[in-house]
Amino acid sequence: MNYPKVLLVDDEKDFVCTLAERMELRDIKVDVAFNGKEALEKIKEHEHQVVVLDLLMPGMPGLEVLRRIEKDHPNTEVIILTGHGEQECKEEAIRLGASYCLLKPINIEELIDKMMTVLSLSESKKP
Repeated sequence: MNYPKVLLVDDEKDFVCTLAERMELRDIKVDVAFNGKEALEKIKEHEHQVVVLDLLMPGMPGLEVLRRIEKDHPNTEVIILTGHGEQECKEEAIRLGASYCLLKPINIEELIDKMMTVLSLSESKKP
């Protein structure tokens, strides 16, 4: 299976590192960022097909990171993965262009399935 290059963005370092390890065991190429500024720098440096993004982070919140990704990297798919179920934030994230808003904890297979779904939908939209 041809997996995408993924950027995981979350201020919970243990969570992000564990998730990255589990994805790498499945041959998925993963980068990690622990805040919004770092995420935007990594996206600028390397192409990522999917960004898995936390909403609530210190410094730059996830919604601002999402806005900037949508503006500067419109072909990058974003999946929100949050530990908080604020309906307004989730609705705003979808309105801004996120493909999914998922809640932590998440089954790794479900997350990978959602990543592959957004990529296949994205590919089918290309001319």
